Amino acid sequence: MVVVAEKIPSWPKVTIRLYDDHNAEVKIAGRSHPVNHHDPRQAAIGLVSERALQLGRPVKATAVESDGASWPLIIHPDGRVEAVETESRGRGKGSGSGSGGQKPIWPIIVAMVVACALVIGTVLYLAVFSKGDPVAKPTESPKLPTLPAPSVRPDQFVGRPVPSGWSTNASWTVDIADGSAPAVSPDGTEVAVLTPDNKIAVFDSNGKVLWQDKVPRGSENPVYTTIDSKRVLAVESPETLYYWAGDGAQATELELPNSSSVQFFGTSPLVQMGTEAGSSVISGGELKTVPNQPRLSTILLAEGDKALIARYAGPLYWSQPGKDLVKLDLTPPAKTSGIDHVVAASPGQALVLWKSTTPGMVVPAVHSTANGAAVATCPTVRQGDNDEWDWVPDTAHKVAAWGECLIDFTARKTFLHTDFQPQSITGTTIYGTVEGHLVATTPGGRSSAVASNTARPWGIAGGHAIVVNDNVVYALDKK
Repeated sequence: MVVVAEKIPSWPKVTIRLYDDHNAEVKIAGRSHPVNHHDPRQAAIGLVSERALQLGRPVKATAVESDGASWPLIIHPDGRVEAVETESRGRGKGSGSGSGGQKPIWPIIVAMVVACALVIGTVLYLAVFSKGDPVAKPTESPKLPTLPAPSVRPDQFVGRPVPSGWSTNASWTVDIADGSAPAVSPDGTEVAVLTPDNKIAVFDSNGKVLWQDKVPRGSENPVYTTIDSKRVLAVESPETLYYWAGDGAQATELELPNSSSVQFFGTSPLVQMGTEAGSSVISGGELKTVPNQPRLSTILLAEGDKALIARYAGPLYWSQPGKDLVKLDLTPPAKTSGIDHVVAASPGQALVLWKSTTPGMVVPAVHSTANGAAVATCPTVRQGDNDEWDWVPDTAHKVAAWGECLIDFTARKTFLHTDFQPQSITGTTIYGTVEGHLVATTPGGRSSAVASNTARPWGIAGGHAIVVNDNVVYALDKK
């Protein structure tokens, strides 16, 4: 079978670098795998073919000899290696320039090693591994491949009680990967899931598949976020951050350094590189270090290519690559004498405890991260009483709960709900517990008891509440 290199996805990026007769390095999507072996070429090919087997397709790789000569290759799940023919092959100083028809040593050496096992391996691959989903066959760049559609069908939600206002009838359902969770777009037009066969699938609110793509095993839950001023759907894998702009466009791939992680507390991803390396934002499709971080400060979140930073007792700053640090001046609430400490932040909002003019008391306040104004001021509480308060905002910035303080941003009012512990928000309904019992309430409204195992929506898509039970997404109809 002839494989056309242009038809093989470019991810993950693979480089095999030979150092000497026993040492090599395989780098897959930015993650290094040292090789010490009597035949480092054979060992390196084995590592890459394992990844190809996981993906269910060949992968591209660049092999670099110790003298600097480089060869583009295609490595198959069964260990076969093919050289990619190009008009002008890049060479190092030791590769010579006289023979344009010189054959690369990698396929020759590897062929000698695997020749005896090739037939058996090919038969095994065709007989066993090809029985799963077909290998993705991408359409013309930059469009996504056409993949087998997941099974989408109507059903009844009978596993546990439905949330108030919704029926047990689900207009559509779909199976999702074990332990995963769906993402509902902020405008309620899309639902994204990870499927059991290692794909990301995006549906409209009526359950129609909009697009799909393959993702590596071990990928995290999808997240709607903003990168380079565009709304995208992002998925973090152990080695790479993938993000899609939609409309069938292929994913942008951003290699993640070893030991890094991505958090989505803000409107954009923040890549945490570790204690020593600091954090980075994404700008122009590249990681850029958050500059000018003050000593003894914490980076709270990212919005675009800016990062919000705070010291424990204030102040707050905005940091942006290529620009000076900007201090965010906060407007103090009435009857306060200074910042006690900065608690947390979410998109557009910072949570701050202010020292009350009454000794031993504090004033919780929510501030705009755009201009520092206090957009909500909670009732004064005794210092320490709100240490266990959780912050649960809604994505539309209409309501929020900061522990016992329920906030109506539209009416610019706050209400104290004694012993309330928030868990989630759907629309303007806030779910939480009071003395261990699940309730639903609204800021200033009455609470109603809810069965303890009631399904709580992950979001509203069109006229459907998106709930999950036993690794199945249900799109519930209104009552």
